[in-house]
Amino acid sequence: MTTLSSPRSRLVRAALAAGAVLVAATLGACDDDPFGLNDWTEAPDTVFLYSLARPELNLPSAFNLNTRQRIRVEAAGSTGSWDFLVNTDGGGMVLVTPTAVGLDTRAAIAPMDGETFESVRTAPADTAAYIRAEPVPVEVGNLYVVRTNLQRGSFGQSCIYYGKLEPLEIDLVQGIFRFRFDSNPICNSRSLVPPEN
Repeated sequence: MTTLSSPRSRLVRAALAAGAVLVAATLGACDDDPFGLNDWTEAPDTVFLYSLARPELNLPSAFNLNTRQRIRVEAAGSTGSWDFLVNTDGGGMVLVTPTAVGLDTRAAIAPMDGETFESVRTAPADTAAYIRAEPVPVEVGNLYVVRTNLQRGSFGQSCIYYGKLEPLEIDLVQGIFRFRFDSNPICNSRSLVPPEN
């Protein structure tokens, strides 16, 4: 039987004490976020998509905001993997959510008239600001906030992610939509800029 004064128990107590000091220091240094889960940096990127109205099949016409991936909606397994697609409608380009084509998802788009990429710092909290069931016309010079479909987070929880996109080029002849975007990788956080900004 090991007693409290044995060399082994003293070693265990010292290791536990050192561990407690390390945990306390980590918690103090990270403002109660020991794993750095709320740390992220801005990473705007530019992407282009093809309008679904183009005659060719299997072109990337949809986008997953959280994974930052272009999606081919005709590809097997693509259902539920995208947050919006691009189509040509009524002489202009539109963003179309999965709900607008009959899929039941949480993905939605909020037009932010008069705002810029830099001025929008938080996604709207009001669900009425988001459009889910109809195409959203897009224009160069406007800004749009995107709410993703439900996705599995790092710890298995259901998450929605938010991001913003700014149209840079709308080519109706070629059926090409080019835009700048950024997104927040933190589960259910509406902030569109990192905490230090």
